[in-house]
Amino acid sequence: MSFSNQVWIITGASSGIGAALARQLSAKGAKLALAARNAEKLAGVAQSLPNVITIPTDVTNSDQCQNLIDQTVDHFGRLDGLVNNAGISMLSHFEQLNDLQVLETLMNVNYFGVVYCTKAALPHLKKTEGLLVGVSSLSGKTGVPLRTGYSASKHALQGFYDSLRIELLDSGVDVTMVSPGFVDTEIRQHSLSQNGTPLGRNPLSNRKMMSAETCASIIIEAMQHRKREVLMGTKGKFLGIGRLLLPKVVDWVAKRSAEHE
Repeated sequence: MSFSNQVWIITGASSGIGAALARQLSAKGAKLALAARNAEKLAGVAQSLPNVITIPTDVTNSDQCQNLIDQTVDHFGRLDGLVNNAGISMLSHFEQLNDLQVLETLMNVNYFGVVYCTKAALPHLKKTEGLLVGVSSLSGKTGVPLRTGYSASKHALQGFYDSLRIELLDSGVDVTMVSPGFVDTEIRQHSLSQNGTPLGRNPLSNRKMMSAETCASIIIEAMQHRKREVLMGTKGKFLGIGRLLLPKVVDWVAKRSAEHE
């Protein structure tokens, strides 16, 4: 699949994986609508890219998601793909949570934000036989300590898109799910603590993490081939069969990874 002159929406595009996707898709000739809450950061990403519009959007608001799709189609005349990349994480033991509102916040961003954008985009994607992309996580494939809310929200995303993929089998619209491991982005600094406030620090060494640019290039390759699913990294490759054959080992690996943090 060529991206030249295709119209794509990327949520969570103000930094990290979303910004890297914007740069790489633009280099391949795509026309882009970039969405995130921070208008200033969005403008910074879009500044040097041609054929790009920015639409500040809070994906937890269904009306804003509808506006994102409407403005994109009004401006470019079509829609070929939607990358649901906006997300938020958490870092806390479940028993230590002081307010369960944290879990609701995670579901609103990581799950309902995707649902709202997908619902608005689907009629347009059917016209172009386009592509839906869900940026999940290896935490969306298996449980991870300290990530109860995050993992649950990504499991919900996985189930939603797996089910929708089957519903869309005869429509020409495909669904690609990508599940990165540790990626060097700002998501950990913004991870919610047991108090519901941003953690403000990255508990992992950047040397142990994939770069956002590398992650974006893997996602784009999956998009080009309209792959069903991609599990990234060595742990991702192991996870594919490990969950079926060695579930206790997978749990042990997840526990060790959490202890590092």
